[in-house]
Amino acid sequence: MHGLMMDMPLLISSLIRHADQEHGAAEIVSRTVEGPIHRYTYRDAHRRARQLANALTGLGVRPGDCVATLAWNGHRHFELFYGVSGTGAVCHTVNPRLFPDQLVHIMNHAEDAYLFVDLTFIPVVEQIAARLPLLRGVVIMTDRAHMPATSLPRAMCYEELLDGSSGEYEWPQFDERTASSLCYTSGTTGNPKGVLYSHRSTLLHSYAAALPDGINLSARDVMLPVTPMYHVNAWGVPYVCALTGAKLVLPGAALDGRSLHELMEQEHVTVTTGVPTVWLALLAHLEANRLSLTSVRRTLIGGAACPPAMIRSFEEDYGVQVLHGWGMTETSPVGTVSALKAKHDDLPPEERRALKSKQGRALFGVELKIVDEDGRELPRDGACFGDLLVRGPWICRGYFKAEGGDPLRDGWFPTGDVATIDGDGYVKIVDRTKDLIKSGGEWISSIELENAVAGHPAVAEAAVIGVAHPKWDERPLLLVVKRPGAAVTPEEIIEFLRTQVAKWWLPDEVLFVEALPRGGTGKVQKAALRETYRNHSFPR
Repeated sequence: MHGLMMDMPLLISSLIRHADQEHGAAEIVSRTVEGPIHRYTYRDAHRRARQLANALTGLGVRPGDCVATLAWNGHRHFELFYGVSGTGAVCHTVNPRLFPDQLVHIMNHAEDAYLFVDLTFIPVVEQIAARLPLLRGVVIMTDRAHMPATSLPRAMCYEELLDGSSGEYEWPQFDERTASSLCYTSGTTGNPKGVLYSHRSTLLHSYAAALPDGINLSARDVMLPVTPMYHVNAWGVPYVCALTGAKLVLPGAALDGRSLHELMEQEHVTVTTGVPTVWLALLAHLEANRLSLTSVRRTLIGGAACPPAMIRSFEEDYGVQVLHGWGMTETSPVGTVSALKAKHDDLPPEERRALKSKQGRALFGVELKIVDEDGRELPRDGACFGDLLVRGPWICRGYFKAEGGDPLRDGWFPTGDVATIDGDGYVKIVDRTKDLIKSGGEWISSIELENAVAGHPAVAEAAVIGVAHPKWDERPLLLVVKRPGAAVTPEEIIEFLRTQVAKWWLPDEVLFVEALPRGGTGKVQKAALRETYRNHSFPR
């Protein structure tokens, strides 16, 4: 016997329609590439998304076609999230930090029909346009007054495209399993692989991410996602904001500490999201200028392990609650969030921070387990660590065009992370499988070493890699970026670590470097470091 409920598909267009009807006057504020701050409402955004949908139809875009974006977090990019997917086409967000050859591979692999590009990235597109034979045209995301001279064939102006299109458009109804958006992940071996989301997966992920033990977003909040919209759809924030009616503040290309602080204070931001690298710059700006955060109440930090020292600084110095999260492109991406339980309220501050340093508990809809090398499930005791597997309705079951074959293990997706899970469900990522250091038959976590050294006042950033050793197989090499003006010796770093980690974990050498190599999502490229120091010899 079936229930007697209406069978209405879960579609992305329903989010922007809801935001219009129930939160139509709520603002979307953007720092534009052209310079000025742009303001309008969800009602305005909905109208323009419908204009865009009509324009795409006029250009011959059909359901299933991929439409690419190469853009910052801004109001036009927001419109594309809805105007493209709402028609049944696929919104393909392209990461502009990738190398030209990777961009060409990704866009040809996706068979992108059109490309919408911010002014910043026109030189990049001009460089590769001749290698994109399937591309029917390029739309430059600006108005006529700012249209640049360009060598791009068939270049169109975004605002002219919308001005010539009606705002009357009835969003079509179709199967909720229809593909909605496409993101390529560089966290796999070989060429980047495409993760193809559905309308259903996006809606379910949005519901879960908005929960009190998730991002905890409501119509009373002002959200500033520093996470780029080309990085797993800004962790789903453009959808969660429409679902809840939260005011949305989009920072554009200005992601330095001064610009972010200015926008936070000006717009009374209450919630933010971003990777640790971004927050290092913000915290340095606040400290150097003796500034405060007057409205920000919490920040979701993910993409890489958040050092305990950063959690302490946010919470003790600026009164900002840190929510440590974990996810990946293949998990849409929010999988866990380190929201505390009521029983943790009376814990000493250091114990609470230790819990927050873990990646958190699974949201409803995400199932997690850890297994040993034979696939046997390990206990949730906070001590045993193994390969982290995940499954759920917004978890990838295969890559676009079956690249790499079937990635699943007995119906579970292998994350590539090594983790522990404690009795309360809190996940602690020990390391990436490929980043663990095996020394004398025992494992050393590069993440834990990096988190420990990050607490030293002279350290801005650090990375640990394993380097071949004639006796111990591998030993840790610590690479440190010093804070500006800081003076510290390798011996002082080692002495600091003696009270933080086991003696046999101590790095065999500390090297000071000017910067750490980063990939397209801002993560430190451990593979590049391992290649650079492949033949490094430790001092005897």
